[in-house]
Amino acid sequence: MVDGLVKIINDEPRAGTWLIAKGFEREHKHILRLVSNYNSDFLDFGALKTQKSKSTGGRPVNEILLNENQTMFLGTLLRNSDIVVKFKKELIIKFDQIIKELNKTKEMQKDDKWIASRKQGKLIRLEATDCIKDFIVYAESQGSKNGKMYYTSLTRMMNGLLFIVDGKFKNLRNVMSPRQLMTVSSAEQIIEKALKKGMKNNMFYKDIYKLAKENVGIFAELHGKSSVIESLKIKE
Repeated sequence: MVDGLVKIINDEPRAGTWLIAKGFEREHKHILRLVSNYNSDFLDFGALKTQKSKSTGGRPVNEILLNENQTMFLGTLLRNSDIVVKFKKELIIKFDQIIKELNKTKEMQKDDKWIASRKQGKLIRLEATDCIKDFIVYAESQGSKNGKMYYTSLTRMMNGLLFIVDGKFKNLRNVMSPRQLMTVSSAEQIIEKALKKGMKNNMFYKDIYKLAKENVGIFAELHGKSSVIESLKIKE
């Protein structure tokens, strides 16, 4: 089994050509050449996405992210052997697992408990956003040149401390469980409290950010990390 073979990229399961090449025991450049030679055919199944990934040696490699149909089409271009057939089956299984889990999240979003948690979370997020807005003005008054980055950097910091996220989502909260949504709300209140305390005490803006991070870190240690879409952590 190839670890991390299929991942969610912008809410869609995709397989990268680097690991596909590894699974088929082909050189990566050979797989890329096939995609290039049959480019229009691949595009019939959707847009091709690219990303830079780390190879086994740690060096960056440009790879193409294929959706399910593109991946299956690629498999038809390879001559069958025991290795190829076995890996084709693995690809089908992996895509099927991810799609089933994504469908579960769609069903979860219809649940009254999830809807209530999401609605409450949005209200708390609005309050936190107002506080961050004040903090940005405060930081810029102390010389910050990139104050607006705190909208994303505080959220990224919080998510990194609290969750294990395997993939990229358009809106991470839309795939969180009700309990995880409540965890996020608690963390945002912790951040809001730290920002207000720091500004009230005239702390340097970078130290206020550190305070918020430390407080969320303490909360994360007590609460523990959880995986977003827990069941995607499938044993290989």
